[in-house]
Amino acid sequence: MFSTGPSNSHGQQPRPLHPHTLRPRPRAGKAAVTVALAVAAVLAGTIPTAQAAPHGGTSQCGGRGVDTTALIRYESDTVIKAPLSTVWKLQTDVERWPSWQPPVTTAERLDPGRLKAGSQFRWTTPAPATPTTPATTLAITSTVQELHRHNCILWSGPAIGAGLRIDDGVHLWTFEKVKGGVHVHTEETWTGTQVEADVPTATAALGTGLEAWLDDLKTTAEAHTRTRS
Repeated sequence: MFSTGPSNSHGQQPRPLHPHTLRPRPRAGKAAVTVALAVAAVLAGTIPTAQAAPHGGTSQCGGRGVDTTALIRYESDTVIKAPLSTVWKLQTDVERWPSWQPPVTTAERLDPGRLKAGSQFRWTTPAPATPTTPATTLAITSTVQELHRHNCILWSGPAIGAGLRIDDGVHLWTFEKVKGGVHVHTEETWTGTQVEADVPTATAALGTGLEAWLDDLKTTAEAHTRTRS
């Protein structure tokens, strides 16, 4: 996940990363345009690179996790002051992602019924031009690998655009009730020749996008909670 403007999590200092350690994030204004899942080098000099997750993390869903051999990997956490049911519904109702995530331009289920292991969905997002790739729209076809209601979800799949490709993106989310809300943990890995050509920049850009996704999820869930209270 990349950004074409200022990051939601701006100017962060290097921090220790551990799958089960909550890491508070400075909050800032929304980016003018944020890309939910893109690739290659964007604003390399302005995106912190020290946030890459160490390999060998233990966060899993149903005994499965992200690709620990991937060169590009990022993880982050937040606490959302909302019911677990609200957070879970927002995250798993993929067809409604465009209603609360501006970078997601379209989203559709490819099979009927409740989202479950084996379910597929396709979504699109713009990717800006970079020194090595053209501006394009990425189509991401995701397959749910694991899903445990109100606990975790793991999906994976390629992201493909004109002149741009991520061979495989693996994305893990876990949800845990804590005092005052829900602790949300996310990790993602990328593999592919184009993104691996500049690992530090791709990793930093992935981190910027994941922080933006967490921020959108938090903002939307907490707004729903205030409206209903």
